[in-house]
Amino acid sequence: MPTITALLAHAMHAPAPAQAPYEDWRPPIHGVSLLIPVGADALVVADLRGLIMLPAGTVSDGQTPEQAAQGVLLGAPDGLPALQRVACIRKQLRRRKVITHVLATQPMTREAVAQLVYRDPRADLRVLPSMRVLGELTPAGQLRVLTSLQALAIGETAHIDEGMVCATAPSDLRAPRSLSGSTGLTR
Repeated sequence: MPTITALLAHAMHAPAPAQAPYEDWRPPIHGVSLLIPVGADALVVADLRGLIMLPAGTVSDGQTPEQAAQGVLLGAPDGLPALQRVACIRKQLRRRKVITHVLATQPMTREAVAQLVYRDPRADLRVLPSMRVLGELTPAGQLRVLTSLQALAIGETAHIDEGMVCATAPSDLRAPRSLSGSTGLTR
């Protein structure tokens, strides 16, 4: 009869079983992040107890990312100025796909930003230099911000799929659809 040590040694040297690809068991989750430039060299960020991130929220069924973005920051008398989609990020989780739409506003002044209130009362809105923001973000956050800034500069929509910047939109994102049951939108 084999001992536990023999079984463990055999299990450690056994080849790993092939991992089955993840499947979308539920509809995708849609989110929205806001890229708000302040002047030429600063960004608005949400500071959640030392964690720096772009202001973000969820997109409900039947709602466009632009409509959802208006609910992320409150206090702007006429809403957020001129939202433009600059990136669409797709990430497959174990049973669900997460699609985040990054929308940029026209550059705002510090005075205009001071009137805004973030939807999460635990976080404070701050205006920080772009280089400091990039230094405090995770690598995935850096990719998101840098790609979004570049897309904003050239007036295009960037697509990031599983952490890789795509040259063109994935085939399932090329035709606009409503958000219920879809995998994303294009501009």
